[in-house]
Amino acid sequence: MNLSAHRGWLLFRPQRDWALGDTTYPAGSLLAAGFEDYLAGSRELSVLFTPDAHTSLQSWSWTRNFLLLNLLRDVSSELRVLDPSRPGVSGEGAWASSLLDACPPLHDVNAYAVDDEDESPDDGGAGDDFWLVATGFTTPSTLMRGTLKRGTAEGNAVGMAGVVSSHAAVKASPSFFDDGKYEVQQHFAVSADGTRVPYFQVASRDLVLDGQNPTQLSGYGGFEISRPPAYSGTVGRAWLERRTAESAGAEGAAPHSRGGVYVVANIRGGGEYGPSWHRAALKENRHRAYQDFAAVARHLISRGVTSRERLGCVGGSNGGLLVGNMLTQYPELFGAVSCGVPLLDMRRYTKLSAGHSWIAEYGDPDVPGEWEFIRTFSPYHLLKDGVEYPETFIWTATSDDRVGPVQARKMAARMQAMGIPNVWYHEALEGGHAGASDNRQTAALQARSQHFLWRTLAGGAA
Repeated sequence: MNLSAHRGWLLFRPQRDWALGDTTYPAGSLLAAGFEDYLAGSRELSVLFTPDAHTSLQSWSWTRNFLLLNLLRDVSSELRVLDPSRPGVSGEGAWASSLLDACPPLHDVNAYAVDDEDESPDDGGAGDDFWLVATGFTTPSTLMRGTLKRGTAEGNAVGMAGVVSSHAAVKASPSFFDDGKYEVQQHFAVSADGTRVPYFQVASRDLVLDGQNPTQLSGYGGFEISRPPAYSGTVGRAWLERRTAESAGAEGAAPHSRGGVYVVANIRGGGEYGPSWHRAALKENRHRAYQDFAAVARHLISRGVTSRERLGCVGGSNGGLLVGNMLTQYPELFGAVSCGVPLLDMRRYTKLSAGHSWIAEYGDPDVPGEWEFIRTFSPYHLLKDGVEYPETFIWTATSDDRVGPVQARKMAARMQAMGIPNVWYHEALEGGHAGASDNRQTAALQARSQHFLWRTLAGGAA
């Protein structure tokens, strides 16, 4: 249960379906109670938000007089303003609701109060100012500041709630690549159990669907962490804009004259559709996350975006466990795997670093019945002789105190001892779970991963 308090209000966001009296509130709802009333024993709750098959609540923030809801609708942002002083209309929730017109399609936009304690008068006071932080795959992070105020019923700018808003850009991060040349699309793959899995595709506007595009597929799928659109100058410069025509192809291979395709898969285990999307891939259901990711890979191939030889995947931490399972369970789908600061030996993960705190996510390998399902997604134990594995780059940091480098060391050592070709390993001395401690080290680490994927997937050195 997530709880927060603001002035006279207490808010609840249950992580599981919550039965209270004769009513059951769905996981991911947002509920309100009067603070003093609740302390006095009243359990009368007002429903402010109810999730549906397409929409989830990611976070919320109070200004002095209004409540800002940061929502994802099919992994694109939607912002709503609630006014507790005015009742909602049928189907809208207990408080009047307005849509904040600040979200371009396929972008991530979040609103936060500037200073909800400002005691200025209700109209025009800074207490109802808010920050907007917006980003997208081709949009550098932009900071905006806005103001909310109550309008009149006639001619208000936002609808039934009578809330008028205005906002303007304050500052934007620089652009590091020619983002106008690229197009962001959203597609849906169908997983093994029929679940529709969204993914974002970033590619040149003149993308040719001939299966020959070097494609980097990224994912996470754990701990209710969402992967909405986000700008990356590294991806833009080192992947989208990259051309092997700049150098000679390896062993006579033709230089690759087109840039890469970047894909983010919003698989189960994450928080894109709220707590239920996360819970769907816990413990014995962990394979759903991997089936989702594999379904996206197959969808990219079937659409002609790429092919097995041109498709690579990348992930770190829990995402390292994800791509470790792509390596061992779906080797026929990928030409390259970049696996960072990973969990890989699930038999001993609870004994290493922070592993014991993740039992609720993966299960407890010391319980025999749970080890039976955990072993089916433990990449270290799934390696087999006689399998044609993708080229693999495993990287970690000696100072990683969250996962620990031993997981990566063991996997790389076992693969090399089995005679599996093209297994590369890198271990930084410092940087912790991030694998790098400053910008220079971060750049070097990203360059290694991007270079490995490009060299393998584009058919030439770069």
